[in-house]
Amino acid sequence: MKILGIEHIGIATDNLDKDAPFWKLLLNNCEHISEEVKEQNVITEIFDTGRGKIELLEATSPESPIAKFIEKRGKGIHHICLEIDDIQQAINELIEAGVELIDKTPRIGIEGYMIVFIHPRSTGGVLVELAEKPEN
Repeated sequence: MKILGIEHIGIATDNLDKDAPFWKLLLNNCEHISEEVKEQNVITEIFDTGRGKIELLEATSPESPIAKFIEKRGKGIHHICLEIDDIQQAINELIEAGVELIDKTPRIGIEGYMIVFIHPRSTGGVLVELAEKPEN
């Protein structure tokens, strides 16, 4: 698997209206988009610095993984996402190496990326997302 770079850092928040203004101020010149992922019960605000993104995540339901994360750990860094060149190859390599994956098959995530998550038990406590950019 080839790592192309850090795609984004995901930050869990309980209130985008309260927390996003800081990031808008800090990253003033950055492209900014919002997107809802209904399957995960989450809404995101993504700030693209041109060399990586900051993704704020707010739950839209108490069943959301973000709501559960905040309940257990509080607001803050939720995951780190690495952009890779071939997601299926990455999955195969990680399974062969005995790495515990949350997703064994890729799914579509924010901005149309194909994604999988690696369980924190295999990473020293950090939730890691791998993402393959969609072909345009």
